[in-house]
Amino acid sequence: MAELVRTQSPGNIWKVLVKPGDKVKQGDVLFIMEVMKMEFPHEAPIDGTVTAVRISEGQENVDGDDVAIEIEG
Repeated sequence: MAELVRTQSPGNIWKVLVKPGDKVKQGDVLFIMEVMKMEFPHEAPIDGTVTAVRISEGQENVDGDDVAIEIEG
């Protein structure tokens, strides 16, 4: 079952650091959001393989709690 990584608050996607097929370790930074001029990194909650990336760099006005990345453990 895939682990869903969700945005933690509304904001803009500043940088996406992974793509489908990438292997990640728990704690690796997957993407960085810009929220009120501050950077918020979002980390992998588990070791696994990225199966989907539903966000893109430069994407604006992302809602909080949107599914951003899927990881298969």
